[in-house]
Amino acid sequence: MSRINQAFAKKAKVAYLTAGDGGVERSVDNFLALVKGGVNLLEVGIPYSDPVADGPVIQAAMERALKDYNTTVDSSLEIVSRIRRQDNQVAIILFTYYNPIQSDLHGFIRKVKEARADGVLVVDLPYEEAAELRHWCRVYEVSPITVVAPSTSQKRVKTILSGLDKGFVYYACQKGTTGTRDGLPEDLTTHIDAIRQVTSLPIAVGFGVSNSQMVADILKVTDGCVVGSYLVKQVANNVTPAELTQITQGLYNVT
Repeated sequence: MSRINQAFAKKAKVAYLTAGDGGVERSVDNFLALVKGGVNLLEVGIPYSDPVADGPVIQAAMERALKDYNTTVDSSLEIVSRIRRQDNQVAIILFTYYNPIQSDLHGFIRKVKEARADGVLVVDLPYEEAAELRHWCRVYEVSPITVVAPSTSQKRVKTILSGLDKGFVYYACQKGTTGTRDGLPEDLTTHIDAIRQVTSLPIAVGFGVSNSQMVADILKVTDGCVVGSYLVKQVANNVTPAELTQITQGLYNVT
């Protein structure tokens, strides 16, 4: 069983941080702190200068990683390699925009495999332009992660998920960019049920998750929960790795 499937078999507790926010060493320590706090799937964000899908919290983290620590695609992959050396069980996916990787998709996916990551989410790459990425993911046995939004029609959901038998579906349950919110949309279960009609892949829900009640509510109706901006904000507030572990335990109700 793949590491991604293992995570979802136990309900996937997915956490995002921006690679290089605080430097390579601190970034590795923070990701490992999340695992210690109960996270079983890490989403490692490759910083990019124009992150249009992200809100101000993650935008600021990407700016810090780029300007203060000169984080690159390769140093982001080095962070993944260092995490993997210390933890062989946690699932790891790379979150990226298309621009930083477009010049050499083959080389990028090969390096993802060499770093022992499990999947790749290219947030701004539409289905119609994703054939090459999916090809190299098949060659190197890296899972392409697909994003579905509330505005995605059922017909298009079926199209973009057709032929995919690895990884998971990331359902971005809120409209707009990433960022913490106070509650979940009332039609969440309806959308999850509609996605399940066209795929057997597990589904993780993210965008705006900011407290333990939201996490619990999501995990009642779907296979996994993604927390991003809330945790990135903790890093911006200079919490220690030990404090980040405690925060994560409280978020995911880990005892």
